[in-house]
Amino acid sequence: MDWLKTLAPLLGTALGGPLGGAAAAFVADKLGLDSQDVKAVSEVLSSGKMTPDQISALKLAEIDFQKFLETNKIKLEEVAAADRNSARDLLKTTRSQVPAILTFGITIGYFVVLLGMMMKMFQIADSQVMLIMLGQLGTAWGVTIAFWFGTTSGSKDKTDMLANSQPAK
Repeated sequence: MDWLKTLAPLLGTALGGPLGGAAAAFVADKLGLDSQDVKAVSEVLSSGKMTPDQISALKLAEIDFQKFLETNKIKLEEVAAADRNSARDLLKTTRSQVPAILTFGITIGYFVVLLGMMMKMFQIADSQVMLIMLGQLGTAWGVTIAFWFGTTSGSKDKTDMLANSQPAK
């Protein structure tokens, strides 16, 4: 749903993070959905069948969500950072090897598939499955690297710029 991060960057970011439930409630309210959970909202947003009125309502939900964040002094990046830090603290406490094993597995899988495609060991011309798998592995790899090394402040700056920008007419 990359288009959502363009149309409604705060909601698009929040839906996939720790504030997903709150973001889903704003979207569901504006779209008139019965269920306000992330799954139901995501299904409607990814259906590809939204009307122009629903898209306008989504933009209104973005504005209301932004007001909610400002009123409650909630900064999306700080919430996401706290979420990552709690995962890192859990790792320190439990000393589990699972995150490291997953990181190695994802890294190896990503680069094996990528190299296999580049060296034409895998036929990708008609294989949407391979492209989807590469995309998923690439996303997972980025998340695991962000877990271990953190993210850049440039990402926050970009999100702030998008949130404060006016839509093109």
